Amino acid sequence: MKHLFAAALLSVAIIAPAQANPSEEYTQIREEMWQWTLDNSPNLATSIGDRRGDGKLNDLSLETYERQIAESKQFLTRLNAIDADALSDDLRVDLAVLKRSLSDNIEGAEYDHTRYTIFTNRGGWFTAIAALPYRSPFFTTADYESYVARLEAFAMLNTQGIDRSRKAVARGLTQACEPMKGLEARIDAQIYENVEDSPLWRPFAERPGAISETDWEALTRRAEAALSDAVFPAFADFLEFYQTEYEPACRDGTPGVGATPDGQEFYAYRVRSFTTTDMTPEEIHSLGLSEVARIRAEMVEVAKTAGFDTREAFIEHLRTDPKYYAKTPEELMTAAQALAKQMDGFMPKLFGNLPRQPYTVLPIPAAQAPGNTTAYYERGSLATGQPGIYRVNTTELDQRPLWELPALGVHEAVPGHHHQIALQQELDMHPLRANGTFFTAFVEGWGLYSERLGIEMGLYDTPAKEMGRLSYEMWRATRLVVDTGLHAKGWSKQRAVDYMLDNTALTAGNIDAEVNRYITRPGQAVAYKIGELKIRELRQRANDALGAKFDLRAFHDAVLENGAVPLDVLEAHIDRWIAKQQAG
Repeated sequence: MKHLFAAALLSVAIIAPAQANPSEEYTQIREEMWQWTLDNSPNLATSIGDRRGDGKLNDLSLETYERQIAESKQFLTRLNAIDADALSDDLRVDLAVLKRSLSDNIEGAEYDHTRYTIFTNRGGWFTAIAALPYRSPFFTTADYESYVARLEAFAMLNTQGIDRSRKAVARGLTQACEPMKGLEARIDAQIYENVEDSPLWRPFAERPGAISETDWEALTRRAEAALSDAVFPAFADFLEFYQTEYEPACRDGTPGVGATPDGQEFYAYRVRSFTTTDMTPEEIHSLGLSEVARIRAEMVEVAKTAGFDTREAFIEHLRTDPKYYAKTPEELMTAAQALAKQMDGFMPKLFGNLPRQPYTVLPIPAAQAPGNTTAYYERGSLATGQPGIYRVNTTELDQRPLWELPALGVHEAVPGHHHQIALQQELDMHPLRANGTFFTAFVEGWGLYSERLGIEMGLYDTPAKEMGRLSYEMWRATRLVVDTGLHAKGWSKQRAVDYMLDNTALTAGNIDAEVNRYITRPGQAVAYKIGELKIRELRQRANDALGAKFDLRAFHDAVLENGAVPLDVLEAHIDRWIAKQQAG
């Protein structure tokens, strides 16, 4: 599910008595939804310091899914009865966000894909557990007991995941074959003969001073048993299921979801869902062709600046010259970490509000790195003492050019994902909004817009780095063409790969990994460019309307001050902000 509160299960009655006025009624429903979320999203509860999630993992059973959809419908009915015009501006934004999230998940439940296709080539419940050592608090005996209990609970979670995936096999809703190659090796890589070799043992490497030796000995014995008797056997069970039942039933032929039962309708829903717009796949495809042509022309000019006759010659140089590639994982990490500190120094020039939560730069864990994306961000938590993490893929170094690092860093760290997500966690808003909603078009649109801010930060100070930025923008533009091509127009994987090779400067390995991702997660990839274009449009609108009164820092703060929101909610908010600036 894309919205955290929709992954929860209400444990108490959700029909409440009518309130004296719409504001009171709305705030009561919102609080019920928040408690609903915390009761049944244990990892989220832990991340904000709420102990009710101790020792638990999310429930993946189909029964829980059906119940949460039914309860979401009840919540939505109550929210639809509220007079939005009677609410203050901030509550009106709140209401619009929650209604969009609920209605989106309810619509998604109309398709069997949502129920049964619950993992991708990059993983699922069986890889998410790898984040536990980094996203759990480790201060007290109770913290360690909670962590061990979660390891013990993984076997049940795995059984639930296999059960739903087995139903996907029966309904012809498996993933396409080619993108899934190598997944079995990544599953197998998480099974260890010696528990101390597993990354999940990391919290037990050293005893904290606050825990007695007696308690520590008991905890380590229990953790060892949890890994050897529950976690590793569960991985082995999933590996057997995948190799004997799922992989033989994977889909050959046309890889897009459009080739599955009700696939065209499901894909159209996914496009609307991820973009928070009413755009059709055909409209997305046409926009992508236009953006590709525009960016391609800019790349030609950069190639000339670098002294190359053609765009293609410069890209070939960037892809093949060894000077652009780190020779060791340590060299790549050092470059990414140094650049991160450089980016930090620009932040006060672009924003008036900065989050307190820091971030760090670490490699993608070894078991998840092969075949994974170039980098990603993991949100942190002040409550649990965890920083945000900008993760860098240090495998296949000949596919990780250094000229990509500026665009990559501003997207994943600051002013991109870390700044936006950490700030949202600290905003003065109801915790359901601060912690429980997520809209890809806004979050990833902001990340892509942040790449453009790298121009104002002076990060693209060589033609290679500027081509890296344009290649990343082209990457997101080609997604509009490739994703819709695969899922709505019946493209083959090779056609998608060739299109990206022709238009971007990405290396072949990155493109192969990306196309595999698009095939297994339809619709998600188109949200980036749609969100970025909307933010750029709103910035230009504000600049045109305010002229000399336009303050870039204030504009950025306004875009982010409501957290992640649907694009129509963002547009209405910025229009109100412009009017206030004009009146002031």
